Amino acid sequence: MKLDKFIFFIIIYIITGVYGSLNSYSQNSSNTIIKGTVIDAKTREPLPFVSVALENTSTGTVTDNKGNYTIVTIATSYKVRFSFVGYDTESRIIYPGKTQTINIELNPTAVELGEVVVKPAKRTYRNKDNPAVDLIGKVIDNKGINRMEGLDYYKYSKYEKIVLSLSNLPEDFKQPKSFNKFQFVLDNVDTTRQDGKKNIPVYIKESQADFFYRRDPKADKEIIRAEKTIKFDEYIDNKGLSANIKYLYQDIDIYDNEIFFLSNKFLSPVSATAPILYRYYIIDTSMVENTRCIKMFFEPRNPADFLFHGFLFITADSSYAIKKIDMSFNKGINIDWVNDVRIIQDFDKIENKGWVLTKDDTSVDFGISQNILGMYGQKEVYYNNYSINEEIADTVFKGPDKITKLNEATNLSSYWESARLAPLSSSEKALYTIVDSVKKIPSFRRQMDIVMLLTSQFLPLGKFEIGPVGTFYSFNQIEGSRVRFGGRTTYEFNNRIYFDGYLAYAFKDDLFKYNLGVTYSLSGKSIYKFPVRSIRLGYQYDTETPGQVLQYSTQDNILLSFKRGVDDKMFYNGILKLEYLYEFENHFSYTLGYNFKKQTPAGNLFFTTDETQPWSNEVPYINLSEVNVKLRYAPKEQFYQGKIYRTPIPSKHPVMQLQGAFGSKYLNSDYNYQKIKFGISRRFYFSIVGYTDVAAEAGKVYGTVPYPLLFIHNANQTYSYQKYSYNMMNFLEFVSDQYFSLNIDHSFNGFFFNKVPLLKKLKFREVATLKVLYGSVSDKNNPNLNPDLFIFPTAEDGTPVTFAMDKKPYIEGSIGVSNILRIFRIDLIKRFSYLDNPNVSSLGFRVQFRLDI
Repeated sequence: MKLDKFIFFIIIYIITGVYGSLNSYSQNSSNTIIKGTVIDAKTREPLPFVSVALENTSTGTVTDNKGNYTIVTIATSYKVRFSFVGYDTESRIIYPGKTQTINIELNPTAVELGEVVVKPAKRTYRNKDNPAVDLIGKVIDNKGINRMEGLDYYKYSKYEKIVLSLSNLPEDFKQPKSFNKFQFVLDNVDTTRQDGKKNIPVYIKESQADFFYRRDPKADKEIIRAEKTIKFDEYIDNKGLSANIKYLYQDIDIYDNEIFFLSNKFLSPVSATAPILYRYYIIDTSMVENTRCIKMFFEPRNPADFLFHGFLFITADSSYAIKKIDMSFNKGINIDWVNDVRIIQDFDKIENKGWVLTKDDTSVDFGISQNILGMYGQKEVYYNNYSINEEIADTVFKGPDKITKLNEATNLSSYWESARLAPLSSSEKALYTIVDSVKKIPSFRRQMDIVMLLTSQFLPLGKFEIGPVGTFYSFNQIEGSRVRFGGRTTYEFNNRIYFDGYLAYAFKDDLFKYNLGVTYSLSGKSIYKFPVRSIRLGYQYDTETPGQVLQYSTQDNILLSFKRGVDDKMFYNGILKLEYLYEFENHFSYTLGYNFKKQTPAGNLFFTTDETQPWSNEVPYINLSEVNVKLRYAPKEQFYQGKIYRTPIPSKHPVMQLQGAFGSKYLNSDYNYQKIKFGISRRFYFSIVGYTDVAAEAGKVYGTVPYPLLFIHNANQTYSYQKYSYNMMNFLEFVSDQYFSLNIDHSFNGFFFNKVPLLKKLKFREVATLKVLYGSVSDKNNPNLNPDLFIFPTAEDGTPVTFAMDKKPYIEGSIGVSNILRIFRIDLIKRFSYLDNPNVSSLGFRVQFRLDI
């Protein structure tokens, strides 16, 4: 769960006044609650996987490994039916609105399904001579024929609706008096979305689109024709929120070998290797929309693995196509903030040309636990107007994969009344009006200002925002205590011109630091909205810790003021920067820039060529003037988009970046040089054993330059874990004029911990990392061999503290635990090389705050 989604959830909590009560949910007296146990009438053994369904409703469940079942529903029915292949079907009368226990004994029989004869299941499961496994094998063999991607061309229209609702409202819920103005929100209760639970819809988005597909060469295009949603523009980026929700609710293709869902990869029950990890049971036969199907139950062999369980409805003919799926995943799976999931998909055959998806219904129950106030999200997609194997013009597929073409008619209620393929409920209709009303309440706006201050570290003041508050005070060995005040303008000031800046003062060096920047949008929209086209001019005078590269934070953040070891070396930089950024819809971008930097050493840092008396021949500062270019390509990249930030989502697609800097004395630089750096990163998924983030990088410096212009490798002396830094390396410990680095970070997603009862309850996850750095300094850039260069930095007693690596690499690795209290990661890090360097430790702990799903 990234920051923007977290802010959104807080907005919803404030709207409904939930601060006063997070009580457990108590069942409504009008609910029908049925529970009991199903056993074999002869052996008296419990029967797992028995289908338990309320007649004339879609409500039902299946018995667990001990034969137990529970149904809680508001649906009205007078009979419950128990069925299992190899046993006689039994029905019992039930009483709506009552709690009742119904224990059942089923008598074994033999059942014939077409050419398949199924006998009562044995207690020991095996794949050999198992009719269910044979049947799933036929489904797997026919995937290429039955899946839509096997078609040469297709196109369709779709209507999509995403609704987020506050769930698990307690019956005795009472909001504090300070929230009485929001009472009308609580009147908008929906009891139809989740059986047996009351929900309050708080967010809705509708869209209508046309989709086009071509198999060879493979291409697809989605054209969004209409969109309608509630908006919280003052606090979050609605487009970014929609993208975040869309990322969590990615389209599911049951025929894929691996299914990406909720930021994780699950092995499909119809993948080629599925019979190794799944169990399958034929339940019975049933008619699904006039199609005779074999109903099959499937479940993981190990309930802790990232696998699904549920039902497949397979056509009882030679096509072995999937007519319907109804599946979830085990609650024992280690996924944060998710209590329950249900995925239902319906398929149909069109004109004997192929099987296509007609409805997709995905729901997720978000929350800390089952009985605490949470969020229930449902995405419903309806498909129609299919055209199969009719050639589509090449021009349709040109440009980005997804484009938006809206017209004014889509804002009219009359348009949506006819465009919707499924009607809105009364609570959904009311939601558009309710949210607009809530945003006008002064108390809501005041409380949201506080929320924004705590979460984004900026205090919104209309046209201006003050912050980040985490930088208002910090300290270090050279500046001592430091205070800072700053902010930035918002789109309310001007939607094309943005100013930002700060003023800081340090008490120990008695110096003011400052920054002022202006960015102009050339795209006619916010500089934070993709794709960006902008030009920026800025000047900054401030300190820099050489070798410190931070992720998601600034150097003068108070939490990063606490450091290990010696931190007595800094630069004072005066930097003039001009930058032009152009992003393309295909996620290629280039940045052209010019920098002029006046760099002055500070603390125990000197620019001198005299090794014995570094202060006697000191150069007060150096001038660096360079032109730089950065090329970046990230195909199919998605973002966590906020109002003022954008964080790329790791994916199986690589991210490539090439940077070049060219300094010249003709530009008033003290040195001629060229620096080239190339990096590539991507995420590799391994289904049930997690995923690995891999990043490789290489760089080279051309020219004869002093150590400030070499590559000063990313080090970390704070106690905060930094993913792309060497966490056991000291600042300015290693420099290179050519290097190669490899960073491997693997998350096991609880693969081992889930098999330990206590750790499984805590939902801890295992992580492991390996970081390797090869680097060297050529003779011409080595001050020990070139006396014209500045000597490498030393400690106060003259002990060398900055080094060029010899023939061996720098290596560190770690093992750790993430998801501690849902938000912390702790790593035990081991440094394996260069242990004789001064002020180094071989072992250390680092902590990271990470709010994620």
